[in-house]
Amino acid sequence: MFEQFSSGYYLGRLYVEPYGGERAVINRDHHERVAEQLYETDDEPLVMKIGSTHVAVHGAEDVPGRTVALPESALSATGTDNPPTLREVFLAKADRARQLLEFDPGGPAGF
Repeated sequence: MFEQFSSGYYLGRLYVEPYGGERAVINRDHHERVAEQLYETDDEPLVMKIGSTHVAVHGAEDVPGRTVALPESALSATGTDNPPTLREVFLAKADRARQLLEFDPGGPAGF
C-alpha cells in the first residue's frame, strides 16, 4: 500500500472521501497492519499528509480498503475539492509521526 519515499515519509495512493465521523479513518484491518509494521504498535493513529495538511488517521470498520475517509473540516483542509478522488498520500514514518502527534489536536485535521 505504501512504498519508501524519503527519510520521513512513505508514499501511497488512496481514495479520499467524505466521512460523517469526527476523525479521519481508514479500514481497521489496514490500520492495524500498517501501524504494526511501520510504527510497531497499533494503538496510535497513523499520520498522513494529504495535500499540505497532516492528518491523524484511526481505524474504522465501515471504510473500504485503499480509502482514507475524512470529516468535512479535514477534507477541505487537504484541498480535496471533488471527492471521492484518488490522491497521493504521504505516510509519516514512526519518528516523524511521534513529532507531529505532539501538536495540539484541536485543528481541523486533528493537529
